[in-house]
Amino acid sequence: MTALIGRDLLGLADLSSTELQELLEMATQLKSQKLQLHCNKVLGLLFSKASTRTRVSFTVAMYQLGGQVIDLLPNVTQVSRGEPIQDTARVLDRYLDVLAIRTFAQQELETFAHYAKIPVINALTDLEHPCQILADLLTIQEYFGTLSGLTLTYVGDGNNVANSLMLGCALAGMNVKIAFPSGYAPDAEIVEKARSIAAGKTEVILTHDAETAAKDAQVLYTDVWASMGQETDADNRLPIFQPYQINQQLLSLADADAIVLHCLPAHRGEEITDEVIEGSQSKVWDQAENRLHAQKALLASILGAK
Repeated sequence: MTALIGRDLLGLADLSSTELQELLEMATQLKSQKLQLHCNKVLGLLFSKASTRTRVSFTVAMYQLGGQVIDLLPNVTQVSRGEPIQDTARVLDRYLDVLAIRTFAQQELETFAHYAKIPVINALTDLEHPCQILADLLTIQEYFGTLSGLTLTYVGDGNNVANSLMLGCALAGMNVKIAFPSGYAPDAEIVEKARSIAAGKTEVILTHDAETAAKDAQVLYTDVWASMGQETDADNRLPIFQPYQINQQLLSLADADAIVLHCLPAHRGEEITDEVIEGSQSKVWDQAENRLHAQKALLASILGAK
């Protein structure tokens, strides 16, 4: 897959539907070890937010490709002392082959990408979480054998995961429903972008009614009700978001073969019950594992691994 060599991934709309499917196919082959790829490159991780799955999966993926990883913790770099983004970007460009950034503002990511010639990957911003959705789609495709025509329902906060799910589902030919309380809608520009990608082939639906959204869906998905940086508002959100909990009652409204996804970490008893996340329809742990395989495919494609 040569189309992604040297390219950034700042959001899922940077991919075409064909490129997305090719990435998922490569991830499947890498996971099954039917495909072996190698690249002697160096990945930098510049994470301003806490991370377990993203940090570990990127690191292991790069090592398995035969490359190396440098964890550029902000508190031990000049970034923490106010070095301008453009200066850091131009310096790291001289040392690294690819850079994954996990930060707050999407604009900061885009500034890095503008000043660095090496590929820059969005490892999470407040606006999008594209690498997570690559793993999500891989998980859904593994279970159902296809993505086309399926319906994914996301319930909860209209956050970065919800934003990227809309784009990813539209690119994959899936219907997507986002159920959220008033005042917590996903990004309006991304909604329009997703609907433009769907272009009458599939649906991108926003609603405040979680039960209606869940009816007959093949995938139920949720995330924490207060994302990183919103923790001080967490207690205030609990009563507002309670109707959007994935519990056995909500799951009973979905398709009989529906699966449940959560990008983790989970606040059990809040956005999802312990019974559901530990239940037979939960594919949360397969989903977490697939971060490794999806990101390995992404790195291999961007770096031209052979």
